[in-house]
Amino acid sequence: MSNTANYSVHERLRDGSTVEIRALRPEDEAGMLDALDQTSAQSLRRRFFITKRHFSEKERAFFMNIDFVNQVALVAQVEQADRTMIIGGGRYVVFEPGRAEMAFVVIDAWQGRGVGNILARHLTALAREAGLKELTAEVLPENSAMRRVFEKLGFKPAPSQDPQAIHLVLKLG
Repeated sequence: MSNTANYSVHERLRDGSTVEIRALRPEDEAGMLDALDQTSAQSLRRRFFITKRHFSEKERAFFMNIDFVNQVALVAQVEQADRTMIIGGGRYVVFEPGRAEMAFVVIDAWQGRGVGNILARHLTALAREAGLKELTAEVLPENSAMRRVFEKLGFKPAPSQDPQAIHLVLKLG
């Protein structure tokens, strides 16, 4: 496990509120499930390409057991009403040496404040530090907000095997 497993930074959102971007921990499972419960069917479909509310034990293990080498996962959390709340999460997963796929989701109440942009920026920086050469992302055509986030980071459209999704690529150097 790399030092990325201890990653933690504080950022200011567009509305002036503060968010902590930090490494996902095994004890975050309940907070992650709570965040999914606060995410609309449309947002879940945009992230998973299906409306997914329940995960098998195997899927939960995949999402929660992070090695911070082949899979890096960050959460965005805020302090609200005397409790800490996960409002988004993102990850990249290495699918071949030097290349990884990135994805993230932000709960609906916090969309439009820059959380996704911040998560994507930190994941991209961590991928560079890890020596990755390329990040990819699959985005549904109607998900213009997500496409804008990736565009700001320099992702470019590339040929896709999936006619239902836009394939985006960022060369890291």
